[in-house]
Amino acid sequence: MSHNTFGHLFRVTTWGESHGAALGCVVDGCPPGLKLDEAWVQTYLDARKPGTSRFVTQRKEPDAVKILSGVFEDDRTDGQVTTGTPISMMIENTDQRSKDYSEIRDRYRPGHADYPYDQKYGVRDYRGGGRSSARETAARVAAGAVARRVIGEDILIRGAVVQIGPHMIDREAWDWDETTKNPFWCPDEGAAQKWETFLDETRKAGSSSGAVVEVRASGVPAGWGAPVYGKLDGELAAAMMSINAAKGVEIGAGFGAAALSGEENADEMRMGNEGVRFLSNNNGGVAGGISTGQDVVVRVAIKPTSSILTVTRSVTRDGEEVDVRTKGRHDPCVGIRAVPVAEAMLACVLADAKLRHRGQMG
Repeated sequence: MSHNTFGHLFRVTTWGESHGAALGCVVDGCPPGLKLDEAWVQTYLDARKPGTSRFVTQRKEPDAVKILSGVFEDDRTDGQVTTGTPISMMIENTDQRSKDYSEIRDRYRPGHADYPYDQKYGVRDYRGGGRSSARETAARVAAGAVARRVIGEDILIRGAVVQIGPHMIDREAWDWDETTKNPFWCPDEGAAQKWETFLDETRKAGSSSGAVVEVRASGVPAGWGAPVYGKLDGELAAAMMSINAAKGVEIGAGFGAAALSGEENADEMRMGNEGVRFLSNNNGGVAGGISTGQDVVVRVAIKPTSSILTVTRSVTRDGEEVDVRTKGRHDPCVGIRAVPVAEAMLACVLADAKLRHRGQMG
């Protein structure tokens, strides 16, 4: 299997399977001298780990990270710093239940990667989907923690769920503090209460629901990214679409821009006390593929979890028509735990953009 690495100067390779002994990542291109220890990385992994509420998979994984290389004790900072060499991190799997998947060993789960994986490779890991499982994203979150050190403390990355199923938030009620007070990363208290009822009903019915995740980066300076084939928004779209179950990406106004007039969509400018200020941000902080200095705003549509208890029609590897019902512990809405993942991918793209900008512009 190829294409397990993304990035240019800041490069991340992930490895491992859902029900293997462990998974992890190797981060290459991280500058030396940055503070980095397991406690820092663990903070972000704890935000993503399963079993935190009844609205996510009940698989109990501590997601404890081990940094195997790329850091060293530094007397000047009284802690560990990056050495500039590849940073390897490992997360052990401790709560696999492979027997839950024995019934679908030779059956394809509709909407999942079972069929295309088998067609491409001639072999598939049926235990939770193997490499196609959302469990792989734990390694991305670990890499994103390193990326946050590269981009620095002046850039703030935050994410929220803005829609579950057909139920959207009220943007007038947006409160970032609310995202830490409910199990949905929801910035709207009223919407979170509605989602609780909706997902309880979805879970009890043996079904699942999709979601829309929004991530923002504040403090990104103007000038990151490159025209034509190195556009920052193009890199962001590719990174977000690489997330498991992602089916759509919007930058700024996104598809909504098609309904706007030219004057409505234009991010008009005036001079402020600190230079140019924008009167709107329909472009999501990127114009011509280059950051404008505004907030970088990205939304990702996450499809409903494909592994569900509801019976669906499918076929076997031998071409027999069958009904499939997937046992096991699955997210009724995998989009909830996609928030830390989308934040991590945004951080990795920005870290790469920062290093590439510095390499070209000095």
